[in-house]
Amino acid sequence: MDIISVAQQIESKIKTLEQGRKLLQERAENKANTIAEYEKALAKILIKLRNGITFEFEGEKIKDPPATITEKIARGLVYKERIAMDLAESEYKNAIEGLRCIEAELNGWQSINRYLSEK
Repeated sequence: MDIISVAQQIESKIKTLEQGRKLLQERAENKANTIAEYEKALAKILIKLRNGITFEFEGEKIKDPPATITEKIARGLVYKERIAMDLAESEYKNAIEGLRCIEAELNGWQSINRYLSEK
């Protein structure tokens, strides 16, 4: 292993981190948007349920549910938005962990570089 190839690896990891920073920003925006969409959809369903609008869910009609379970029913009705929200959260966390791994690789290459420079 020579110092030039190590320097190239260091440079490569730095570029990857720069790209990852942009990706992380995109994932953060997507996470925020999906949370907002979920909350909006949930609010709309709750309003409709409380206003007596009938829904059909997997073959079952829902109309004027008891107040104690209205929110649980509403959450069930917006399950697709919840899936999108959870997926966005996971993608955001995955991007963070990916960047941490690249940072660890960069640290390793920098250590190798110091060792080779001292020889």
